[in-house]
Amino acid sequence: MAKTNPGRFFEDYSVGQVLQHAVPRTVTDGERALYHALYPARHALYSSDEFARASGLPQSPLDDLAAFHVVFGKTVPDVSLNAVANLGYAEGRWLKPVYAGDTLRSESEVIGVKQNSNGKTGVVYVRTRGLNQRDEAVMEYVRWVMVRKSDLSAPAPDAVVPELKKALEPSDLVIPQGLNFSNYDFAQAGEAHRWGDYEIGEKIDHVDGVTIEEAEHMLATRLWQNTAKVHFDLTFRPEGRLIYGGHVISMARTLSFNGLANAQMVVGLNGGAHANPCFAGDTIKAWSEVLDKAETGVPGVRAIRLRLVATKCGEPFLLKNEDGRYMPNVLLDLDYWALMPV
Repeated sequence: MAKTNPGRFFEDYSVGQVLQHAVPRTVTDGERALYHALYPARHALYSSDEFARASGLPQSPLDDLAAFHVVFGKTVPDVSLNAVANLGYAEGRWLKPVYAGDTLRSESEVIGVKQNSNGKTGVVYVRTRGLNQRDEAVMEYVRWVMVRKSDLSAPAPDAVVPELKKALEPSDLVIPQGLNFSNYDFAQAGEAHRWGDYEIGEKIDHVDGVTIEEAEHMLATRLWQNTAKVHFDLTFRPEGRLIYGGHVISMARTLSFNGLANAQMVVGLNGGAHANPCFAGDTIKAWSEVLDKAETGVPGVRAIRLRLVATKCGEPFLLKNEDGRYMPNVLLDLDYWALMPV
């Protein structure tokens, strides 16, 4: 009997299947330091314990996207080890801050399957939850992945495509207990722009760019224990190791600091698409569009819905062509909710 794990293929998934992902991970302050070294993240709430305490939290939490990467990485051996590509996200919510010393694990439920017309691949939909050592859900999200078939003669399953929200309602968002921006220090945060300064429809060019290096991508992918073959094995993808999509998300979020320094916490993920592949040597730039704004009922805290677009050194504010297809230089189209001071 084989001792090694070849990973699941499309025909191995069925709706209702629950996957308990292996290797829980205890996060430390080293995780935060590595995250800031890789990207480098500058949002004050995740950089300073004192700033976080002044905002009503016990200490600075792990960056929201770093927590996402840890939870996501657990799922790869069971969900996307044999993936062609990660296709999209929906209904993502951050439910509790993650602090140094917390131990995270992940579980997923298969909520949809649909074989592609070529008969060689199919799309698998999963809802994933990240839980801490107290079995409290710290985040949840849906993603869908294109996965290879191993047995091309395996019959196609009945197609099940889940109905997913196009966007979370403000009432779906969970505000961390104690968070309060009434005494927010704009000077320490780095920008004076507050929630009321942004208008729906406004677009922001974040100006800066970062060239992706092979070494940093490999460090990040190992850090998050993401074992997908397309990120490691050049014999699996000879044209180049595909840059982990989460690496592009974090880099774009970091670049958005210039213009959105006070969009402190990501609390909702409405949708996302990795529009085109990213490889080492590509230079990432980013722009944002304000899609919506909402009250929260929490002192000093409001919500802002943003579209974050990452490009390969592309001209800002160009997204799709006349046929509705993403422009070839667009890497990421991410729709999310963040918390911002009034």
